[in-house]
Amino acid sequence: MLRVGLTGGLGSGKSTVAAALRALGAEVIEADELGRELMEPGQPVFSSIVAHFGPVVVSPDGRLNRTRLAEMAFKRGRLNELNDLVHPAVIAAQQRWMDQVFARNPAAVAVVESALIFEVERDARARGESETVLADWGRRFDRILVVTAPDELKIARYVARVCPAGAGREAGVPSSRGPQEAVFASWGGRDRSSSLGWEAGVPSDRSLSLGREAAQAAARSRLAHQIPDAVKAARADYVIDNSEDKEALLAQAEKVWQLLRAESNKLSAAESLE
Repeated sequence: MLRVGLTGGLGSGKSTVAAALRALGAEVIEADELGRELMEPGQPVFSSIVAHFGPVVVSPDGRLNRTRLAEMAFKRGRLNELNDLVHPAVIAAQQRWMDQVFARNPAAVAVVESALIFEVERDARARGESETVLADWGRRFDRILVVTAPDELKIARYVARVCPAGAGREAGVPSSRGPQEAVFASWGGRDRSSSLGWEAGVPSDRSLSLGREAAQAAARSRLAHQIPDAVKAARADYVIDNSEDKEALLAQAEKVWQLLRAESNKLSAAESLE
């Protein structure tokens, strides 16, 4: 059995690597998607958020008003409050998922895809925590896999993903949104699939449509809050460089998969995480 944390910054390609590992045989779960599920009505996390932030964060349909919640988290400096409500519940849910995976298959490779493995630890320790679930999150994995890419390439990929064809400086008119407004836009949206997930500071890109300049500003703002790739790579067990094409990325993913599978076959439940 092997617990793997898969991480990487905005536009790094970690989701493509996660899909490749799943196709090769890994069990994969996405932290942000799990967080969104836990923030649905009826879930304890939903109730905690409403109790803490008030009914103003509830939409007429009974779900979270994610745009309002994101604005409160960013503009009013309450991001840590939101994280403290959501992060522990998601990490506990991840642990339950991994336990279920290993109960079915003791030799499984269980991969948690998360953008903020290192950042969650950093922020918890900055608050003076040392023994909490957040401060120790990275240690809950047997191996850490980081996907890296140059920042300018990350930004270009992000812009290509969120900007519809022809968006941006149409008729010579630049976007009026600044970096902060662009980040808020990427947290909201009429479609709840464009939603505030558990990884605060990393808004979902689904159903998102931004002008080119606003998208670039949002990307730079988000990257500024993430730990640089060089620092992550130095702490990782495996690093995949996604500075070339998809074919090269998938070839690296397959090589890493072979190594992970070999390690999983060697580790027993008692040895894992020791």
